[in-house]
Amino acid sequence: MSAEIQYLHRYEGRMETEKVFGAGWLKFIYDNPLGILPLWVAIKRGWFSRWYGRKMSHPESRLKIPGFIREFEIDEAEFAESAESFSCFNDFFSRKLKAGARPVCEGADKVAFPADGRHLGFHDLSLISSIFVKGQRFDLPSLFGSAELAQPYEQGSIVMSRLCPVDYHRFHFPVSGLANETKLINGPLYSVNPIALRKNISIFWQNKRYLSFIDSPETGRVAQFLVGATCVGSVSLSAKLPREVSKGEEFGYFSFGGSSVLTLFEKNRVALCDDLLECSSKGIELYARVGDEMGTVPSK
Repeated sequence: MSAEIQYLHRYEGRMETEKVFGAGWLKFIYDNPLGILPLWVAIKRGWFSRWYGRKMSHPESRLKIPGFIREFEIDEAEFAESAESFSCFNDFFSRKLKAGARPVCEGADKVAFPADGRHLGFHDLSLISSIFVKGQRFDLPSLFGSAELAQPYEQGSIVMSRLCPVDYHRFHFPVSGLANETKLINGPLYSVNPIALRKNISIFWQNKRYLSFIDSPETGRVAQFLVGATCVGSVSLSAKLPREVSKGEEFGYFSFGGSSVLTLFEKNRVALCDDLLECSSKGIELYARVGDEMGTVPSK
């Protein structure tokens, strides 16, 4: 399988090739038969992610910041604090942005992307014949850890937002409403890079994840999953729940590594944007930023 990952950049209107952090290592793990050993010993058992998370919180890790910014062409003008002010790589990784750097789409009928990243969206989960590879289906009961909780979303919509190590790593609420307490569903920490996901989409419902529901007058009960992944030392929640939250408000942040946010809507409660649906139907991710329009509430 080629390690080259292409996606459509919403703002540039063109296909781009992703610079994959650790591409050679991921390719060995998931494409080489010998990769099964480190996959089991280090990744599935979680100690590697815990070790690497501590490493990225050590003061010496701040020396990696300038080279990382140059290699992945990260826009320092968006940072709320200067790159020199970060005490370690994890501080840089979970950085805040300046006010106004991520405008939130206005209007109660607009739904916002919850994170910067590369997104796949499907209007009706029950009609998805495949996502990346033919025959890979989405197992909702396993994702929710409950057939009862999953049932309202069986014919609903889903948006899978994949955050790369180069992205802004704070996640936000896609709608306004009453957000419930977050529930931890334990699991391993496989990579959520497409090199891994195209092999096995079940990573989403195997990995350690957090589930929260947002009850919205406009969009019904929205389910939001925060999915950990290889090297993600922790998921930190900024919002104290349960309480009323506003669309675009910060929910929390991921520590170092790739990670994902899954957003699910009940049947016919949202109409996802055309460019998102068109790309996803071809197995192509759409790059878009947090707060930008992800869909609209259909008129009754």
